[in-house]
Amino acid sequence: MRKDTFKHQGMRRQLVGLLVEKGITDQRVLDAIGKVPRHLFMDSSFEQYAYQDKPFPIGCDQTISQPYTVAFQSQLLEVKAGEKVLEVGTGSGYQAAVLCEMGAKVYSIERMKELFNNSSQILRRLGYSLTQSFGDGYKGMPAYAPFDKIIVTAGAPELPKDLLSQLKIGGRMVIPYGSGVQEMYLIERTSETDFTRKKMGKFRFVPMLKNKESRD
Repeated sequence: MRKDTFKHQGMRRQLVGLLVEKGITDQRVLDAIGKVPRHLFMDSSFEQYAYQDKPFPIGCDQTISQPYTVAFQSQLLEVKAGEKVLEVGTGSGYQAAVLCEMGAKVYSIERMKELFNNSSQILRRLGYSLTQSFGDGYKGMPAYAPFDKIIVTAGAPELPKDLLSQLKIGGRMVIPYGSGVQEMYLIERTSETDFTRKKMGKFRFVPMLKNKESRD
């Protein structure tokens, strides 16, 4: 069984220092990144590169996001301990683990069966407690709504209306959308019918697949 060694912990401290240099200021985000063993969410062949600030493939044409992107989205959410956070796109499970370390009650949905199974096993083995679902991320998890925060970890061609409806009034959603290179948006729900949108910079994500059945 793969382990989290002193060497890995030292590499994480270096990564946290790099994220500070890149402008991440939320100490709770930095502490979480410093605790989560990213190498255990990746194939062992990439282990020596796990704490570089780069994305890596995880199968199913998907990637584990680069740590800066995870930190940036997590910082925008302004997560408080005990808040309900919906994550659309569990992927490797790394972002979910960071949110758990920040004290969130995490609800995560994944449409790729292989990734759902893999992330469930890894998160459980590492002791993270969250609610995971296999299904269409565009539909969210209405049974558990409303959510204080929503984070989308794939590039959406448009804003999913079902996700907007599951956001609590006063809540925040962080979502990259657009084709090709996406714009990161911070969405805040100000009333039953009103939302504000703020552009937060350009990022490149794998596409969020629309109108597809969940894939085994």
